[in-house]
Amino acid sequence: MPRQIVITQNITLDGVVEALDWFTPEGDGDVSDLMPTLVEAMDREVAFLAGRRTFEEMRGYWPAQTDDTTGITAHLDAVEKLVVSSTLTDPAWANSTVLRGGAGLADDVAGLLKEGPDGDIGVTGSIELCHALLAADLVDELRLYTYPVVLGRGRRLFPDGVGLRPRLVDSRAFRSGVSLQTYRLHG
Repeated sequence: MPRQIVITQNITLDGVVEALDWFTPEGDGDVSDLMPTLVEAMDREVAFLAGRRTFEEMRGYWPAQTDDTTGITAHLDAVEKLVVSSTLTDPAWANSTVLRGGAGLADDVAGLLKEGPDGDIGVTGSIELCHALLAADLVDELRLYTYPVVLGRGRRLFPDGVGLRPRLVDSRAFRSGVSLQTYRLHG
């Protein structure tokens, strides 16, 4: 499969993706049954695209995880990381490149899709970046891990004014109560 943009988000039943007080990287319960699915996704990922805040949060957390048995730390250390920022000059994480963003972001991301090895360019967190990618019609697939939580507040994945007609291509339920819906936006 050629390069494609895949947004993967942890999301509440009411569409909130902002990790206010409902989500932690460790999880609130046993989410170990999600790991095989996460590993599958990491195996297809050739690059990771993030906004500056998400990138800095991940850079501050994952490299320090010396006892991580999930493979997430090893994957994030090895994968090509692309951070969109108008202020960051030194990403200070191996295999990382800064993209300037702004008005040329859509062109920069479209260019990423044409160069490099086939596979997924993953995006997670980075709500403003996701909004920009969705508005520019650059997202090929959505992978939404829906947690059985309703918050009634918080930033959502889909901004006002962006209309989509995604096609459901997979749905899985996990013991933890989390479900995964995968939607294609192109192809």
